[in-house]
Amino acid sequence: MLHASLRRSGGSFIVTVPLAYVEQNHLNAGSRLAVEIVGDELKIKPQRPRRSLNSLLAATPDGLCRAEGWDELGNAGGEL
Repeated sequence: MLHASLRRSGGSFIVTVPLAYVEQNHLNAGSRLAVEIVGDELKIKPQRPRRSLNSLLAATPDGLCRAEGWDELGNAGGEL
């Protein structure tokens, strides 16, 4: 288990994050983190950007094989 100390900066407190965690999760200065308080625990994890359907479709390579009738299928759940 790693240990860290709190430092004061103005009206806030700062805790350092071990380099191994930063490298493991591909973080850098300015990366967004999700912070959750559960009882007396503080849980911190990387907050990954939510990708939009448009960005996912734009990244799809051209010329892929498509199933016949796929575009005519109705919604099955909460996709849209």
